[in-house]
Amino acid sequence: MTSTLQKNRAGAAFAFDNSYVGLPERFFAAQTPTSVAEPWLIKLNEPLAAELGLDVEALRRDGAAIFSGNLVPEGAEPLAMAYAGHQFGGFSPQLGDGRAILLGEVIDRSGRRFDIQLKGAGPTPFSRRGDGRAAIGPVMREYIISEAMFALGVPATRALAAVTTGEPVYREEVLPGAVFTRVAASHIRVGTFQYFAARGDTDGVRALADYVIDRHYPALKAADNPYLALFSAVSERQAALIARWLHVGFIHGVMNTDNMTVSGETIDFGPCAFMDAYDPATVFSSIDQQGRYAYANQPGIGQWNLARLGETLLPLIDEEPDGAVDKANAVIRAYGERFQAHWLAGMRDKIGLAGEEDGDLDLVQALLSLMQAQDADFTLTFRRLSDLAGDETAKPTFAASFREPEACGTWLTQWRERLSRDPQTGAERATAMRSVNPAFIPRNHRVEQAIEAAVENGDFSLFEALLSVLSKPYEDQPGFAAYREPPQPSERVLATFCGT
Repeated sequence: MTSTLQKNRAGAAFAFDNSYVGLPERFFAAQTPTSVAEPWLIKLNEPLAAELGLDVEALRRDGAAIFSGNLVPEGAEPLAMAYAGHQFGGFSPQLGDGRAILLGEVIDRSGRRFDIQLKGAGPTPFSRRGDGRAAIGPVMREYIISEAMFALGVPATRALAAVTTGEPVYREEVLPGAVFTRVAASHIRVGTFQYFAARGDTDGVRALADYVIDRHYPALKAADNPYLALFSAVSERQAALIARWLHVGFIHGVMNTDNMTVSGETIDFGPCAFMDAYDPATVFSSIDQQGRYAYANQPGIGQWNLARLGETLLPLIDEEPDGAVDKANAVIRAYGERFQAHWLAGMRDKIGLAGEEDGDLDLVQALLSLMQAQDADFTLTFRRLSDLAGDETAKPTFAASFREPEACGTWLTQWRERLSRDPQTGAERATAMRSVNPAFIPRNHRVEQAIEAAVENGDFSLFEALLSVLSKPYEDQPGFAAYREPPQPSERVLATFCGT
């Protein structure tokens, strides 16, 4: 491996302001990326680079070398983070960044701190005999999905760049290698806390909690019990985040505790996917044989993961063990109410309800049950309902969402009766609904088509087209109407895979 001293360093494309490296050495391992043979820049997210205050011209010139790991930018202090985690319910006391290297942190134009991390940049001390590399397919998937989530308004890590390496990676087959550059508010996970708790390292847990409060929740420093307040704040962000997942039909696929950030961002887009026909039991992950992380299970898994975080914080919450458990359990119980409030508020918006009434939950659930029974596409149904809210002539199109178009009649009558008690005009309601019900999502078959074109033919045109469409998910974009449509039976993607 090329040493840090030997590694050429690029000029000041980044104004690094690194803080995580200031934590005790047991929090990470210093690690220089491994050079690759022939890097080529697939994509540079220039608007994001500008927002982060980076030198876009320098990145256009040196981006292939920097984002492949061949050039370490001036001011970078590359490291692999240590963490543990529950994976499908089983605890692994040491995971860590096995193929990811944190280059450093930057402050964006709004004064916010962000990590810049390379994924697929070579082995680290946490690689567990892995090669530390990534194939082009998972890199493209993460780029597409993370940017789509951002455009949809769902908190998520961002894509700064993707490069090919000019080297093969060996999985079930030989594939082109690639490196993904990820931007995150931070990469601190529930599993990061578990790493220190599993070692009985209460000082480490405290140092990490203090760092998280300083970085993500500075107002909590004035709380009577800052660590309990931190647990509550993380729970609130997760409740809001997972509700947003459900609102857009997103299924994460691997909600392990090492894939849950304390910042409240969606992270790690491996076997994730968006639902086509509505079914709460939908699973895409090829390794989720029991459906642990099915669409409808995500809120409960979020609560389970938060309970694991709470366990690590108990010594900080209260010196008296029983008191600590009681306080933490109160936060866990409150999570369910928080999630339900966020989810129902979002569902009210999706069906155009401006006010709140006791029967709203029943109205929402009745529509979802109808959609499930009638194999209705999740995204199209809500978008067509948005059109119907402002134009009665759109009823046939909405009804066509269902296998038996006449099946929606009773629900539509109940819906209109409920809308009659809200003050909005039809046009106002339709505009509001279109702002929360996307016309476009990253359909699984479209993502796979873009990946296949790149892998098989080196053709990135579908990738670029998909990114363009998904950057404006709430606009109709008539020229791209085909991207709205669900897959034909022969195009359906039934399983997605991890990127390791």
